[in-house]
Amino acid sequence: MRSTIDLPDSLLTDAMELTGLKTKREVVTLALEELVRKRRLDDLRSMFGKGFGLTQEDLEEMRRDEYDDAPTAAPTPERAAS
Repeated sequence: MRSTIDLPDSLLTDAMELTGLKTKREVVTLALEELVRKRRLDDLRSMFGKGFGLTQEDLEEMRRDEYDDAPTAAPTPERAAS
């Protein structure tokens, strides 16, 4: 998509020097990608600890189910000798 935007020259120059990128397009693309990445991480962090709508009982049941379905360990030489 082609766009015409007016960017502060000093900010663009600083960004190009800091990143080592050679073109304005690369700098703007990186800036947009980083913005999107940061916002998505912020969204995930805001959900952390909320359990995604699960109650404590739901989480405990999921843990029990996980352990019930876990395969039993094969005997090791140490176990077989005892």
